[in-house]
Amino acid sequence: MKVGTAGSKDSNDCFVTVKESDKTDIIIDSIVAAFFYDQIKATVEETLKEMNVNNVIVVVEDKGALDYTIKSRLISAIKRMK
Repeated sequence: MKVGTAGSKDSNDCFVTVKESDKTDIIIDSIVAAFFYDQIKATVEETLKEMNVNNVIVVVEDKGALDYTIKSRLISAIKRMK
């Protein structure tokens, strides 16, 4: 199974794990989920679409990261999948 990770669990960052799967699933654990869950999910979905990536499980462990940080961590995790 291919797995890629990127980021950290420090404040204002996120740790992203991407794994091969038979369907696409997005799991978000965020300290700001009550306010930004939908925005985080939309950022992940848009990035997957831009990169034409399907059939993966994406786990985002967010500690208050901004959109561009989430996107860059996701791109890095996808590129690191082995």
